[in-house]
Amino acid sequence: MEFPQWVQDRVIARQGCLHPYDELPAGRLAVVVVDMQQYFTMPGYQGECAPAREIIDPINRLCDAVREAGGVIVWVQTASDNADAFWSHHHSVMLTPERSARRLQTLRSDAPGYALHPDLHAHDTDLRVTKRFYSAMAPGSSELEPLLRGLGIDTLLITGTVTNVCCESTARDAMMRNFRTIMVDDALAAVTPAEHEHALHGWLLFFGDVLTVDEVTARLKPAHATRKIA
Repeated sequence: MEFPQWVQDRVIARQGCLHPYDELPAGRLAVVVVDMQQYFTMPGYQGECAPAREIIDPINRLCDAVREAGGVIVWVQTASDNADAFWSHHHSVMLTPERSARRLQTLRSDAPGYALHPDLHAHDTDLRVTKRFYSAMAPGSSELEPLLRGLGIDTLLITGTVTNVCCESTARDAMMRNFRTIMVDDALAAVTPAEHEHALHGWLLFFGDVLTVDEVTARLKPAHATRKIA
């Protein structure tokens, strides 16, 4: 994405440069893949974000590169189990009764919609996290933060769908928990290009960096000398 000059000028005025990370040490880095589930990627589901199918290849390329360099891959999946109780406002006010019932039924952890899209290259050695809210970092949502802390991870590459909902929510909370957080432009998807672009404009202005898959891989510093995979 080419950012408007006014966005670039304000970022540079704030932090002295447009992109602050010259190197990304893989031993301290995780790719966080958000909600690339059948519910959000496949036709016919209520949560379908059709452009998310276009980012499957970029996500696979990024994950392959980070694994090879010694980094961590985390697949984050939303589950709707008991959401009508613990997230009652969302289900009773922000969704029609029909949409609420459909979400509760088709995004359960034992429903096909919960599964990752079959074209994703998820490995058995990758990590899996289930979240309950938009942000995987929100209190009570998931075990993502303690998992990352326990691995010594301080840098996150946020990918997946939807850019301006679960991805941005997770990224903002991560940044405010002191993680170096990067949104990966061509490995994120929103329902419309405008939503994707506006989200990344706001993100770059105040919260963290935006890089492409190629820009990330060019900055990767392999960790093989320090990280041993059991």
